[in-house]
Amino acid sequence: MKKKDSFWKIMSVILLLLLAMTGGFYLYRYNIVSEPFEITDELGGNIFPSAVLSVAVTDTLIVMPADTSYLGNPKSCIGIRVKSDKMNSKLRIKVAESPFFSESISEFILPKARTEYLVYPDIVWKYDALKENIQPTPVSVAVQVEMNRDNLGQKVRTFSMRSINECLLGYNDINQKFHETGIFFAAYVNEDHPMIDMVLREALNTRIVNRFLGYQLNKESSVENQVYAIWNALQKRNFKYSSVSASSLSSNVVYSQRVRLFDDAIKSAQINCVDGSVLFASLLRAINIDPILVRMPGHMFVGYYLNKNHTKKNFLETTMIGDVNLDEFFPDEQIDSTMVGKSQNQVSKLVFDKSKEYANKKYEQNKASIEQKKKFYMYLEISKAIRRKIQPIGK
Repeated sequence: MKKKDSFWKIMSVILLLLLAMTGGFYLYRYNIVSEPFEITDELGGNIFPSAVLSVAVTDTLIVMPADTSYLGNPKSCIGIRVKSDKMNSKLRIKVAESPFFSESISEFILPKARTEYLVYPDIVWKYDALKENIQPTPVSVAVQVEMNRDNLGQKVRTFSMRSINECLLGYNDINQKFHETGIFFAAYVNEDHPMIDMVLREALNTRIVNRFLGYQLNKESSVENQVYAIWNALQKRNFKYSSVSASSLSSNVVYSQRVRLFDDAIKSAQINCVDGSVLFASLLRAINIDPILVRMPGHMFVGYYLNKNHTKKNFLETTMIGDVNLDEFFPDEQIDSTMVGKSQNQVSKLVFDKSKEYANKKYEQNKASIEQKKKFYMYLEISKAIRRKIQPIGK
């Protein structure tokens, strides 16, 4: 009898072990046992210094959280997905130091029991390091989490810290809905740059205008003369057109555009359509003329209002600032052959006028798409309202 009892006890233990193993395999196979927390973000593992810096001192939220219900500050770019244990769970998140941010500790209360939360811890950015990052580089984000004083462990995820010269154009969310973020181009318009005064001095030296008065005279001719003085001064710097605009970013989540900062464009004397547009817009803002950035797929040009009421405007094709063949823009007119023997100022004025003609035509051709806000079309006024949302970046 005892042998029989022992046999059944052994069989019971074996059966329990088999059930435990089967249950464990089932939980593993169907992922019923979830990870205690997850490091996540909205931009496919990319961090854009320009996006961080431009909203650092504003309340603007451009990149929206994946969940409408979240805790913390989404401008931190790095989120934590975690499930609460009980009502009013106490969550503690420690983010380790990296070359781009200092160590930080954030604490939250998760009100509901057994509920998944998207939480954004504080990130103490090293802003100088962000400004100096001129090429993409990997950065390890190490996060340690505690809930109700229970250690949930540490996780590490590697992000790509993008170059300061990369502007975030837009991104696809988890539902593949596209979000336009072209407003970040305003961060590259830097009317406060120290080199602005030098360029404006050169513009005054052309004698085209004696002072920069913005809209004070309330005359369109006054505005046009001020704009032309800047154009003339930039042409004398012998800018060369450079078509380098693509970044190394390869992603089906985010889209970006390479943009030179103000001092990089001035020192290198190289611009593409985007560089030239933000450079010219910076100078217009500095003399209190309100600029406009107009973008379409593969191209950008700059505009400006001719009066303070913004009822009239004009546009410029900034790629024509450099040494260009006008016959490429106006193939039926053979303009280049008519410029032989003309002075530098005569050529400059002719190119300025043809630049306006070309850009205004481009605007009219794309006006419907711009007004309908189609993907990668943009009409961005660099106004005081925009400046309350997006601040200039610079080294």
